[in-house]
Amino acid sequence: MGEQGEQGERDTDGISGSGEGRDRARPAPARRGLVIAAWSVAALLVLGAGGGAVAYLKIDGNIRSVDINTQLGDDRPQDIEDGSLDILVLGSDSRSGANGAYGRDEGAARSDTAMVVHVHEGRKKASVVSIPRDTLVTRPECARRDGTSEPAAYRAMFNTAYEVGGPACAVKTVEQMSGVRMDHYVEVDFTGFKEIIDALGGVQVTTTRPIKDGSSHLDPGTHQLDGEQALGLVRTRKGVGDQSDLGRIQLQQAFVKALVEQVGKVGVFTSPQKLWGLADTATKAVTTDSELDGVKELADLAGGLSGLGADDINMITLPVRYDTVDPNRVVPVEAQAGQVWQALLSDLPVPASATRDTATGAAADVVR
Repeated sequence: MGEQGEQGERDTDGISGSGEGRDRARPAPARRGLVIAAWSVAALLVLGAGGGAVAYLKIDGNIRSVDINTQLGDDRPQDIEDGSLDILVLGSDSRSGANGAYGRDEGAARSDTAMVVHVHEGRKKASVVSIPRDTLVTRPECARRDGTSEPAAYRAMFNTAYEVGGPACAVKTVEQMSGVRMDHYVEVDFTGFKEIIDALGGVQVTTTRPIKDGSSHLDPGTHQLDGEQALGLVRTRKGVGDQSDLGRIQLQQAFVKALVEQVGKVGVFTSPQKLWGLADTATKAVTTDSELDGVKELADLAGGLSGLGADDINMITLPVRYDTVDPNRVVPVEAQAGQVWQALLSDLPVPASATRDTATGAAADVVR
C-alpha cells in the first residue's frame, strides 16, 4: 500500500461513493450531525428556518442523483425493517473539472474513501465501518458505464468497483461483501469536500506529532483547518504511521469526529444565514441515490441524524491483514469481518473482538 500499485493506479491520494429505506424514526431536535449531515444533508433544515419556496427550488435544483435501485434490481440482500439505516458514503478521486488541480484526469475516477454508516434504531448511536480502498475482494459482475458488462473479478481492489461500474457497482460490491443492504448512497469529490469545510468556517483539530508530506504540513498543536488544509490532512498517507492507507483511514476517522463537533459549534441550526449557505454548498457538492434527490427527503434524513454527536459514533476499520502475496494490499480477516457485518445486520454494537490483532496503520493518536 505504499509506493507500489497496480498499473495505472494514481499515487496521489483522495477522499470521499440504495435501496428501499427501512422504517424511519421521527426526526430528533436539531443539535449535532453525523458526517453525512455535515457533508450533505444537515444543512437542508434551512427549509424549517423559513427558506421559503425560492430557497426550496434553488437547493432542490442543486442535487445530483443516480438510480441505484433500477440498476441493481432484485438481486440484493433482504431489506430488514428494524428501524436502523445503512448508508454507503464514498469519496471520489475524480480529477475532472475543478478537481484537475489534484492531478491528471485519467478518464475514470475511483473511490478512495468508503464508509458504511449504520445508524442504529432510535437514531441515538451509529457505527461506521471504513473499507480500505486497497482491500482485495471478489468484485461481482457489474454493468459498465457504457452499458456493457464487466465480468466478476477475483482479488480485485475494492476501489475498482466504482471505477468500472460507478455507484451501482460500488454498492453491489459492498452488499456482496457484507450481506447488508444499503438504504442510501452519498458521494463527494475533492472540490465538494473543500467547499463544505470552508462553508463551516473550518474544522479544529489537534495533532500530536508532525505531519509532513506532499499533502499536509502540520506541526504538533491545535489547528483551525480550512478546506484546502483539511483535504491535505485526509489525503495524507506517507507522513504518518506505517505510511499505508490504513493510517490515512485513522486520520480520516479522527477528522470526521472533529467535523461532527464543528457542526454543533458554529450555530448552523440557529442561524438561517449560515444554514442557507451550508445547504447551498452541500447540495452542490454531493451525489446521492435517487431516493435522496429531493430537499424534503434529505431534510427528513438530516433530522433523523441530527441528534448524533461525536461520542455517539463508533468508528472502526474493516478487520484486515496485509496480503501475503502483495504486501501493498490487504485482505479481510473473514471471521472477524463476519462479526462486524453480523453486528450491523442485528443492529448491535460492533464487538471489540472484531478488530483485535488486525492491521491498523499505527496512526490512531496522531489527530485528536
